[in-house]
Amino acid sequence: MTGKTKIRAIGNSAGTTIPKPLLERFHLAEGDTVHLIETEEGILITPFDPAFRKAMEVYAEGAKKYRNAMRELAK
Repeated sequence: MTGKTKIRAIGNSAGTTIPKPLLERFHLAEGDTVHLIETEEGILITPFDPAFRKAMEVYAEGAKKYRNAMRELAK
């Protein structure tokens, strides 16, 4: 789905609205946090925290490397 929206003044800041179908599709609601990421194509608005993704990648590498040690510690 693509669409467009306007940026509006909100106090001393600016904001935009997200259409209801997109909110439902991505399970977003009022008060949820989204992340703005600058890309070569423009701005990506995502509910996913890029820092969390990186942390999970580091965890996955460690879990694979130390799989046997973790198994022994779990006993």
